[in-house]
Amino acid sequence: MTFPNNNDWQIAAGATTVAAAAALALWLVLRRRPSAEEIERARRQFLVQSGRLVDGMLLDVYEVACADGRPLTFLLFSYRIGGVDYECSQEITAMLGVVETGKVRAGFPCTVRYQPGNPYNSIVVAEGWTGLRAGLPQFPSIDDPDPIDRSHLEPGGH
Repeated sequence: MTFPNNNDWQIAAGATTVAAAAALALWLVLRRRPSAEEIERARRQFLVQSGRLVDGMLLDVYEVACADGRPLTFLLFSYRIGGVDYECSQEITAMLGVVETGKVRAGFPCTVRYQPGNPYNSIVVAEGWTGLRAGLPQFPSIDDPDPIDRSHLEPGGH
């Protein structure tokens, strides 16, 4: 029994589908996957571009030894959003050129950028932005007139 071969377009479509599936599988296997550092850099960039700002408090700067022996530097900070307290840490080893850990003090206020739908996704430092403050705010002093001199309270007085 012989079958007529009048379905050439179906054979071509099937071969094309198989070739496309094979190319997709090959691309998925051989593609370059981003490193952990690239993923973290992209996360920080996303938060700098679209994160909301909230006041926070620096709790600590500490180092942890990695499995391969190199030290990792972390910032520990806390903040409050909608009555909920969050305490997070950020690894800043790659940004030690941006952050001087010797000048970071626990208990100082900072600005935190966070993702609105996921407040645990937050940062204090990124490549082009920092929420660290140089010190406590200094308010301008107001010259208080002599308390005995009341001439400034009288009409026409200076």
